[in-house]
Amino acid sequence: MKAKEYLQQLKRMDTAITLKIKEADTLRTRSESMGGRDYSKERVQSSPSTDAPYVKTLARVIDLEQEIDQEIDRLSAKRHEIIAQIQGLKNSKHIELLYKRYVEFKRFDLIAKEMRYTYSYIRALHRHSLQEFERAYKIAQNSTK
Repeated sequence: MKAKEYLQQLKRMDTAITLKIKEADTLRTRSESMGGRDYSKERVQSSPSTDAPYVKTLARVIDLEQEIDQEIDRLSAKRHEIIAQIQGLKNSKHIELLYKRYVEFKRFDLIAKEMRYTYSYIRALHRHSLQEFERAYKIAQNSTK
């Protein structure tokens, strides 16, 4: 795995959590609206369900919220791990750039403005930062084997 792919895990995890939160909100809204019965359909003798129509939807919301909580815990642990790795680099510019890009999810133009460098310098610095991170990460990866 390349350094960039490794660091992008946080954004992917964050996006997945955000989408699940939106899904839970949609289901919650749907469960709050009371649906009517369709009396135009042919009636069939069967035992009616004793559950209200929104019970299945609420159960799904609860399951989804548990998944979200678990994913938030995983994101938090991975975030802590990546921040520690970034802070383990030697060059403070590399640390600041990688933190802003992969932990705060900032765009290069905003990072350039905040760090008071040109956009093209930030892009070049980013390449060097990833190379430094990859060298440090491979050393750490090899030492655990």
